[in-house]
Amino acid sequence: MKKRTAATRGKPARKPGKSAARQRLVPTGEATIGPFFPPRYVDAGANDLTQFDDHKAAGEVIEISGVVRQEDGAPLDNLVVEIWQADAKGIYRHPADPRHREADSRFFGWGRAATDREGRYAFRTIRPGAPRGRARHINVMVMFSGLMRILKTTMFFPGEGANEADPVCKAVPKARRHLLVAREEAPGRYRFDLKLRGEHETPFFDD
Repeated sequence: MKKRTAATRGKPARKPGKSAARQRLVPTGEATIGPFFPPRYVDAGANDLTQFDDHKAAGEVIEISGVVRQEDGAPLDNLVVEIWQADAKGIYRHPADPRHREADSRFFGWGRAATDREGRYAFRTIRPGAPRGRARHINVMVMFSGLMRILKTTMFFPGEGANEADPVCKAVPKARRHLLVAREEAPGRYRFDLKLRGEHETPFFDD
């Protein structure tokens, strides 16, 4: 052990320069963690928003389905899709909505579905009304093992004149706005595919 002298006693050790600190840092390998979803993470019936506590919600019943794919086009199995929306009158059942006391008490407004081996998900819900200052829409959230945060996007309905004036839709470059609009396959049946990365990636929004 080196003996301290009177000249060095009480003096702080000299800090190494930035270049020396950088030389000592060794990059670690990248790794992703959770969330990890068990196969039965989503309860049966959680993708049906048309009834709550055995009461049927008011409004037109619609179906929404789609496929979730990764960058190379492969489908993602056991990915969790959540939706959150206003009721048929365009009111959210949430205190943040000034009209929440007028919301349909029979409509919970939230649902969850898991994708199958082919990446497919499906919901039965109510066609939402247009909240004040917005086009009618459904909020979509995606969770999957390896994702470091919840991915959030918005599904708009085709043929809605209010879409282009919607502030969320306008936040997306015009050339990519069509990726937020569902395709109507039949009356009351909509297709909304999601792609997490790559060409034609779904626009996702920051928290």
